[in-house]
Amino acid sequence: MEKKNESLMTHEQTFRAFMADRTGDEISLTIRKLLIEDLPKGDVTVEEEYSDVNYKDGLVCSSEGRVAKSYPLIPGIDLAGRVVESNSPELKKGDSVLVTGYELGVSRHGGFAEYSRVPKNWVVPIPSGLDAKKSMIFGTAGFTAALCIHALQANKIYPENGPIIVTGASGGVGSVAVAILSKLGYKVIAITRRVTLRDYLEKLGASEVIAFGENYGDRALEKEEWAGAIDPVGGQEVAYLLKKIKYGGSVALCGLAGGANFSSTVYPFILRGVNLLGIDSTYCPMPHRLAVWKKLANEWSLSQNILDQLCNEVALDELPRVLKAVLKGEARGRTIVKLA
Repeated sequence: MEKKNESLMTHEQTFRAFMADRTGDEISLTIRKLLIEDLPKGDVTVEEEYSDVNYKDGLVCSSEGRVAKSYPLIPGIDLAGRVVESNSPELKKGDSVLVTGYELGVSRHGGFAEYSRVPKNWVVPIPSGLDAKKSMIFGTAGFTAALCIHALQANKIYPENGPIIVTGASGGVGSVAVAILSKLGYKVIAITRRVTLRDYLEKLGASEVIAFGENYGDRALEKEEWAGAIDPVGGQEVAYLLKKIKYGGSVALCGLAGGANFSSTVYPFILRGVNLLGIDSTYCPMPHRLAVWKKLANEWSLSQNILDQLCNEVALDELPRVLKAVLKGEARGRTIVKLA
């Protein structure tokens, strides 16, 4: 990797970027050298240290994903690094910052590059207790997991109320949710299609690991078992969860890897007062966004041992393999992309 220019950037300066382009129904993925002037207009230019890989990144890089607004595009819905240029008085050169969500890596060049330029109102100063690497181990997936936990607690779901079930537990959102819930004292039940990862999930703090589709039952309501659920999977599994949530419990729904539709009855809602909580991390309002990142840096922080369990680090040229694995549901935990 070329040494980056430590002085004021010039239009002639080049950097490496992972680029997705579309020709007809085909998506090509290449690493290119771009000029700083190729970046979109914006308020804050960031010299990146890390990005990370999320399910949406896989969709952007897939001909069937239909997520990206236009091509060619630098994917990557997350980034973390240092400010190198800014026209915002709140964000100064040298500040450590992160960006997750909004239109990053979807309609605007994203985080799979050595430099990015973004609007100032997308930028989160990295709170004390985190750094660029740790913040990307969380990334959108971990931030989403934290939003789910925050929503459950806002609906008075605490450890004393009973166990929490987490679907897609070996993926990014699920893995971080298991780890944080366990730290906070919850009994965590992990659902996964890959029960071979039982040891991994137990190390993160899962009390029990069950196979996807196991013991759900076929009645409109089943025996009450769980105080709450975090579901990044979606699809018909949502209906199964609703059947077994305890009276007054809640399901935090945040994903659609298993499908966008599900069919349920009204019984969980009108007979048990169950809440279905929609979780959006993409356009989460900044005050709430800052508060949740502060929690991740402090009372919801994870030990280095757990972070090491969660994290797999790759380089830009390894992304095609990783993105395919994410779409196939074969990724484990969090994958971060080292850029500096």
